[in-house]
Amino acid sequence: MNKDELEGKVEKAKGYVKEQVGKATDDPDLEAEGSAQKGAGKMQEGFGEARRKVGEAVKKAGDAIKD
Repeated sequence: MNKDELEGKVEKAKGYVKEQVGKATDDPDLEAEGSAQKGAGKMQEGFGEARRKVGEAVKKAGDAIKD
């Protein structure tokens, strides 16, 4: 897991909490903010995962060339 994946997971969690608090307190603005933050976290986590996979593929190719 890289930094982007971790930060994405944290943002998703914070967004989920805001969304639930917004629902519980009947605050549509906070609920929408949480939903948006959760979506941004998912995107960042996905970017981090893609970045990690590319790095792994490059390393694998480099190792194959060495052999």
